Amino acid sequence: MGGRLVENARGILVGCTVGSAVVGALGLALGEHAVAAGGLVASTAFFGAFALYLIVTERRRHEFAEDELQAQATFLESLVDSIGEVSSTLDAAAILDRTCAQARRLFDAPSVRILPPGGDGAGAPPPGERLVVPLAVRGERLGDLELTRPEPFHRWDHVRATVLADFAARAVENARLLEEARDREAERERLTERLITAEQEERRRLSLFLHDGPLQSMSGIALMHDAALAALQDGRLDDAEKVIESSLEKERDTIRVLRDLSFAIEPLVLRDQGFHAAVRALGDQIEETHRITVLTDVEAGERLGEKSQVALYQIIRESLNQAVRRRPGKIEVGVRRRDDGGVETEIADDGVEERRRASIEAIDERVKILNGRLSVDAGEGGGTLVRVVVPPYVAAARGTIT
Repeated sequence: MGGRLVENARGILVGCTVGSAVVGALGLALGEHAVAAGGLVASTAFFGAFALYLIVTERRRHEFAEDELQAQATFLESLVDSIGEVSSTLDAAAILDRTCAQARRLFDAPSVRILPPGGDGAGAPPPGERLVVPLAVRGERLGDLELTRPEPFHRWDHVRATVLADFAARAVENARLLEEARDREAERERLTERLITAEQEERRRLSLFLHDGPLQSMSGIALMHDAALAALQDGRLDDAEKVIESSLEKERDTIRVLRDLSFAIEPLVLRDQGFHAAVRALGDQIEETHRITVLTDVEAGERLGEKSQVALYQIIRESLNQAVRRRPGKIEVGVRRRDDGGVETEIADDGVEERRRASIEAIDERVKILNGRLSVDAGEGGGTLVRVVVPPYVAAARGTIT
């Protein structure tokens, strides 16, 4: 309404100025000097009034523009302060709460809430004008920012609310990424601690095994050699022969134990022929030594990284050794890929359901190296079922044996 009145006033002044000038020109043409003088004086007066009008209106327009710029600058300062307040926390939920609080302050909106993706939230929206802008980052919709107030929202309100929502969405994403990084770092620390503990336990078991097994055997063999030498010096050839035969048998047993230990520490067949061949060799050895049927289906293990293959092989070897103690007639070993990308290993036997806690703990220590899950249960038809689940990121690792 005010703009229309201003335009009408401008038209009247221009019309009056032009009309006065025309009257003055006609007076000059007709020789009416009084009319001409009056028209010129009137046109000059109207022109001055029009010039004064232009000066006043332009000044007001500049003042209005200055007020608009000042308002924009004030809002931008408030928006910067709001962004600083929103980003001062690294908690995703707190970021959204602070975004709502800052939106209430910036837009004078009594009701501000975060709507879930694709939903309108709980309950009916509050009365009033409603503005909804998306909270999205990298194509992922985190939700919507809803503002409600009695006054209508303008186009620039939508632009400003979009800027605030975009920043909040990126702050939420950064907070989540940082939280995930912290979780991964904590998990890496736990895995490192488990690995160090497992290595220490493995060295301790190896040291005890060598001290109580092969070293004791070698000490006994040395004593038998001394006895055989003394018998030879005394001329007791038959006694010397018997002692030497016993020492040779004991030496062969010790060599076999050390060979098995070397094979268990780093099986050459695993390195040279692959996971399936190594597990099958374990089964063949058990079948030949203990007359137990061993069925293997472990082709899925070929796609594991070398470190994961070694660790899983040790778990299978330990589980087979424990299964043999239960005197089964059949043992089944299976490795399969899970739908989530992980790997599941099962060792099932039909032996007597006797499971020593120490033996289970030994397997569990090896499973922890892979950050996997171990369960030992009774089989459906009796016996024991050992199940080991390896997570996807371990199954996908392509590390090498060091």
